[in-house]
Parts: sequence; C-alpha cells; structure tokens
Amino acid sequence: MKRGYTQEHKYLLAKKRVEKIKGFYWHLAAYIIVNIFISVVIIMGLMNEDKLTFIKAISNFGVYATWLFWGIGVFFHWLGVFGTNIFFNKDWEQRKIQEYLDELKKRENGKFK
Repeated sequence: MKRGYTQEHKYLLAKKRVEKIKGFYWHLAAYIIVNIFISVVIIMGLMNEDKLTFIKAISNFGVYATWLFWGIGVFFHWLGVFGTNIFFNKDWEQRKIQEYLDELKKRENGKFK
C-alpha cells in the first residue's frame, strides 16, 4: 500500500531529512576541529611537562582517546541519519527474500520428487 503524500508533506519530510544531514555534518566538523585542538594541547603538554619527544607524545593514548570515544558517537549519529539502508537497502531485501524463496522451492522439490 502506497501512501498518498501531499506536496507540502513531501516538502516537510525532505526538509527534515536535510536538517538531519546538516546536523550530522556540523557534528562531524566540530568533532574534527575540537579533536585537533585537544590533540595539539595534549601533545604540547606532554612535550613541555613530561619532556617527551614529539614521537613519544603522539604515541600516547591520551592524544587519541577523545578521537576514539567521540568517534563512536559520531558513527552512531551517522547511522541514525543515513541509517542502515546503505548496507541493507530494498534491493538487498528483495535479493534475500528471493534467495530464501528459491531455497525453499529447492527443498520442496527435493522432498516431493
């Protein structure tokens, strides 16, 4: 059953979708900018206070901790905006349904012959 959307309703759905995508890109931009700043501050602190070399400072987990944990949040935000449709779209669903129907048909034909 197909839904009959009015033009205004379609526009509002499209606008909401665009706002979600825009919100994700702002989140991604903030993630990159803030994490670069935090990483630089941590690296400089490790080099000045702990007297570490640059190589040892950038290999410290503290430099990457916010990238990692906030990155998990960014991933779930991406998943919420773009959904799993990228991986499990309608074509994939139809192929899987047809695959299972073919498998059932083969089983039935094999049992009754």
